[in-house]
Amino acid sequence: MIYLDYQATTPLAPEAFDAMLPWLRDGFANPHSPHRAGRAAKAAVEVARDEIAGLLPPGGRVSFTGGATEALNWAIKGTSGGIVTLATEHAAVLDTVAAEAARGRSVTVLPVGSDGLVDLERARAAIVPGTGLVAAMLVNNEIGVVQPVAALAAMAHSVGAVMLCDAVQGYGRVPIPDTVDLVAVSAHKVHGPKGIGALWRRDGVALTPLLHGGDQEDGRSGTLSPALCAGFGAAARLMRECRDQDAAHVERLWQLATEQLRDWTINGARDHRYHGNLNVRRDGLDVNRLMSDLRDLAFSAGSACASGSGRASHVLRAIGLDEREERGSIRLGFGRYTSEAELRDGLARIAAAADAQRVAA
Repeated sequence: MIYLDYQATTPLAPEAFDAMLPWLRDGFANPHSPHRAGRAAKAAVEVARDEIAGLLPPGGRVSFTGGATEALNWAIKGTSGGIVTLATEHAAVLDTVAAEAARGRSVTVLPVGSDGLVDLERARAAIVPGTGLVAAMLVNNEIGVVQPVAALAAMAHSVGAVMLCDAVQGYGRVPIPDTVDLVAVSAHKVHGPKGIGALWRRDGVALTPLLHGGDQEDGRSGTLSPALCAGFGAAARLMRECRDQDAAHVERLWQLATEQLRDWTINGARDHRYHGNLNVRRDGLDVNRLMSDLRDLAFSAGSACASGSGRASHVLRAIGLDEREERGSIRLGFGRYTSEAELRDGLARIAAAADAQRVAA
């Protein structure tokens, strides 16, 4: 299997796996218990918390959650006032914002251009007094575009609103502006385990709790898993230690991929994007058939969160693609554990299968 779906999830780092094992096997104590075993588990949790915070802005606190979806729900539902967000946000934001709108909260969803970027003047006109929250994804999960989060944060602060940054795809890869107030991250997108995420909150930013029943995480209730925390912490440490090496490797892979698929069209901005995400299209391509023909290659026809749902990609629609162009688009994701040889082989097979469709037509 050649794995080219890093935006859906990343391979678990061996170091993260090793960090988890002792807490799965022997260190099973509840980290919220006062006895010695519980205190040892709590110490492991706090070490992990510090590792994760090392890739986040200063002056805040990391609270563990069950994943980024929970973190985003907490950040949105825990604030008040009007909401301004973007049409290309993850469903965890857009669906939560829609639920808040149904409860009577004012919501503005800003469009994006064909490059996937928000128009800052339109944003400025929408972020007005009464806005309580501005939410924007740092790196888009479908097309890899990097939004001007710092500029949006400045607009939010000018009217007394807080800035939520969904940094799930960018954490450890793209700098997170120091001026944001809330940041959602996920372990399994940075070579950590599934089932754990975190919400970083700037000191002084108060949120209404989403979950009640213990307040173990300063506003978030529920018993933590020391194993998952340790795995997340080890993965975060590696993201920091390997940042330059990973970035150089991803850049080599991007150059290889864009050269090998030079007759395909890149969806979204070519410059303002993370190069580990390549979303491309080809006229007349049937992606469902392509995926059926290449079952030992893992890549995506869109966001993994919408796979099997029958829903069109709201991101590709938001940048102006029609149904035919959307059906001819694929997303390729690569990173630390992708070799140049397997990427070259995978791309050659994708191109050959796409060419075969054209001949057959």
